[in-house]
Amino acid sequence: MSWKQLSSKIIYENPWMRVLEDHVRNPGGGENRYGYVHFKNRAVAVIAIDEHDHTWLVGQTRYTLGEYSWELPMGGAPLDEEPLEAARRELEEETGLRAERWEEYMRLHTSNSITDEYGIVYMARDLTAGATSFEETEDLSVRRVPVDEAIRLCVDGSISDAISVAALLKLAVRRAASP
Repeated sequence: MSWKQLSSKIIYENPWMRVLEDHVRNPGGGENRYGYVHFKNRAVAVIAIDEHDHTWLVGQTRYTLGEYSWELPMGGAPLDEEPLEAARRELEEETGLRAERWEEYMRLHTSNSITDEYGIVYMARDLTAGATSFEETEDLSVRRVPVDEAIRLCVDGSISDAISVAALLKLAVRRAASP
């Protein structure tokens, strides 16, 4: 038996997300309430790598954590926007960079027990520098670091954002597997 939704109600909603509480029948046959977050955006992130094997990280205080967080450049892509266009926009806004070559690198679910959000990570190469354009809610720091250092920051816990960690560790595994 699988999950069956019996009813659903919206608990909270804003332009970016909806919090729902469903009355469900669980796989064991019992009934429960199940709360979750539906995002109205996809998460898009970018690993931008230059000709010297450096990448860019952005840092900011995350309200939800109450602490500073280093991450890949990323943001939200409205569901009616092409994710690659959103990734291009986020990279330029947050780092000032533009890229000639783009590759979809991975897709992932960010926390699939409580949200349906998924993320798409792109690899960007052949970079040119420009000006940043932060949003009102962003007070960002930007760092250019060797890719190996970014990977080390994931391993030692200095980078804890799930999308950043997954993407950079996947890059580490791919590099280790290459001759």
